[in-house]
Amino acid sequence: METCKQKGVSWAIFSDLYGIWFPEEKHVWYEKSPNDVTESEFKAILANFDDKLRDFDEIFFYRPSPVYFHSLYRRLLKETRLRDRIRMISSIIEIE
Repeated sequence: METCKQKGVSWAIFSDLYGIWFPEEKHVWYEKSPNDVTESEFKAILANFDDKLRDFDEIFFYRPSPVYFHSLYRRLLKETRLRDRIRMISSIIEIE
């Protein structure tokens, strides 16, 4: 987040509960594992992802570990209509 702020680029968090969460949004704290996302919740966060990011030409998705990537996130990136705009990164130095 700090690197994005320093470089003046837009950023958001992908939440297993809220979907895309931009910094100006406020939500209450929650504890939810991606393992607990139901099928109907997945469809809602997929629609949220597509809607909130539709105006972006390029979307950087931070994957901190090249070894482990949760199946929920893999599925999200496979099923989104925006999949051709997504660039996976594993280091903050890749943020342009």
